[in-house]
Amino acid sequence: MSIATINLNTACIDALDLAPARIAIDRYLAQSEPSQIRFEILYPRSPEDPRELSEIPEVRLWFIRLDAAYPWLPYLLDWKGGELTRYAAMLVPHSFTKVEGIEFNPEALQIFVLQKLFVIHAWLGKGSSWTKLQQMAQVLGYEIDPSFFELL
Repeated sequence: MSIATINLNTACIDALDLAPARIAIDRYLAQSEPSQIRFEILYPRSPEDPRELSEIPEVRLWFIRLDAAYPWLPYLLDWKGGELTRYAAMLVPHSFTKVEGIEFNPEALQIFVLQKLFVIHAWLGKGSSWTKLQQMAQVLGYEIDPSFFELL
């Protein structure tokens, strides 16, 4: 399985330009061989700026716009490479410490996970496998009972 990279720089982030994502996603959808998507974010900060990228409003706003345009995108991300967690951090309130790492707001993360399950299940269609959706939820710390998908 190959990895496709969406390269983001300050100009596209500040302009809310989704072109780099559109190009990579269109390529992905045209492929016959599955791949996964990751982000390379080049957003310079001063050495005194302790914030993580997910704590910078301009970067978060770009990801909010991306998520509005492609709400099923988490399904395509490189989960093992940490992209799903990083993507969630762009959209879900959290705190970050050097010792504990990222700690999501539990209710906000639960809403995010359930909303993504609904969106992606609809995007995949009724005949799709629930296994990968269950795995996606597990990456974010949730066990989803198979009976949940029977409701859909």
